[in-house]
Amino acid sequence: MAAPGEAGGEAAVAQRIDPAREPGLSPEQRRFMAQVELAQRQRALQRRLRGRNVLLALGIGAVTAGIYGYTFYSVSQERFLDELELEAEAARARAAERERSAAT
Repeated sequence: MAAPGEAGGEAAVAQRIDPAREPGLSPEQRRFMAQVELAQRQRALQRRLRGRNVLLALGIGAVTAGIYGYTFYSVSQERFLDELELEAEAARARAAERERSAAT
């Protein structure tokens, strides 16, 4: 709903102006508007970068957790050390048997 005295229902504050072509602005006001626009662009850029940084951190964390989990899984599946230990025990038993048979 338009306020009294406004044409077409558009508010005067919603109109976009070009500071370089606006006749009623002083150079100081134009400079201030340029500073405000620059600050808004930087805030928008920081928001985008923050979002990207969060996604990157989550990705790196997921990869790290995956590697950590896979390492634990693969170490728990390793049976070759158990087999080597059994072979070593068998070799010790054979050596002890040979010593006993040589001693007699």
